[in-house]
Amino acid sequence: MQENKTPITDVLGRPLKDLRISVIDQCNLRCTYCMPKEIFGEDHVFLPDHELLSFDEMTRVTRAFVNLGVDKIRITGGEPLMRKNLDDFIERITHIPGIKDIALTSNAFFLPRQAKKLKAAGLERVNISLDAIEDDVFKEINGKGVVTLPVLKGIEAAQNAGLEVKVNMVVKKGMNESQILPMARHFKGSNVILRFIEFMDVGNHNGWDLNNVISKKEIVDRIHEEMPLEAAEENYYGEVASRYKYKDGEGEVGVISSVTDSFCSSCTRLRLSADGKLFTCLFASSGLDIREKLREGITDEELEQTLINLWSTRTDRYSDERMELKPNKRKKIEMSYIGG
Repeated sequence: MQENKTPITDVLGRPLKDLRISVIDQCNLRCTYCMPKEIFGEDHVFLPDHELLSFDEMTRVTRAFVNLGVDKIRITGGEPLMRKNLDDFIERITHIPGIKDIALTSNAFFLPRQAKKLKAAGLERVNISLDAIEDDVFKEINGKGVVTLPVLKGIEAAQNAGLEVKVNMVVKKGMNESQILPMARHFKGSNVILRFIEFMDVGNHNGWDLNNVISKKEIVDRIHEEMPLEAAEENYYGEVASRYKYKDGEGEVGVISSVTDSFCSSCTRLRLSADGKLFTCLFASSGLDIREKLREGITDEELEQTLINLWSTRTDRYSDERMELKPNKRKKIEMSYIGG
C-alpha cells in the first residue's frame, strides 16, 4: 500500500486524518434529537439528485484528501443506505492507495438487504444508531413508531457478513436514560461494542439544554455499579470515545463525552456534505462549496491547494469555547445534513 503524505496541519497544529462523507440528506426515521418530525415533516424538501455530488465527484475529492494525509473515511447521511448503489462508491474508494479504514454510520434498517454487498465492496466497519432496547422507548424517540427488531436484524446481518459492529446510543435526560443499563446488559458479551454519546448541541432544532445532558461519569457509574468496569487505553490519537472494559472480560463499552470533555485539541476530522460543502467543525455555521469548483473544471492540483488552504487556516474550537462558557448563539448546520 502506498504511504500517505505527512498530514497537513491547521493553525493549532492538528493533523488532517479523517474525512466524513455525507452521501444523502434523507432519512427514514425522525429521531427527536436529529430530525424532529415537527421540522422535517412530510412536506420537507430534500436535496434533488442534481445537487448531490456524484460518486465520481466524491471519489475525486476523497483521492485529493488522501494525497494530503487522510487515511480514515466514514460514510454518513442522513441515512447513507438510502443512496442508491452505495456499494459502488465504497468499491471505488477502496482502491485508493493510502486509505486504511472505511466505516459506515447507519440506523441498520436496510442492512439485511445490503450488508453482504457492502462487505464485498470493501466496507470494514459499521456504526449502528440505536437509542433504546425497549420498544416503547425506541418508538417515542424515532418519530415513526417503529420497534427495535429491524435494527437488531440489521446488526445480525452485518455480523453475519463479517462486518465489525459498534452500536451508538445518544443519551438524553428525560428521553432514554432508563435504557443505559438495559442496553449495556443486552450487548455485553455479544462482540458488539456499545458506545454512549452525550446529548450534543448540534443543529438548531433539537432543543438542546445542558440540563438534559447525562454525563460520562453518570453513565459509567451506573454501569460499574452492576457490571464492574476498568478504564482501557485509547486505540489511536484523536479517538473520541473513552473506553472501559468489563472486569469479567465480557467486552467493553465506550462513552463519547463531547459536552463534559472537549476533543478540540486533537480533532483531526473534516466533513463533506452530500451537496459538496466542506465543514471543518461539526458545529460550523457554513462550509466551503467545492461542488461548483468541481463542475467548473478545477484541476487536481488546484483542488488539493484549495483543501490545503481550507485546513491550514482552520481555528475551530467550539467545544473548548462552550466549556469556557463563552456565549455563542450562531446558527449551526443540522446533524442530518452533515452526519455525525
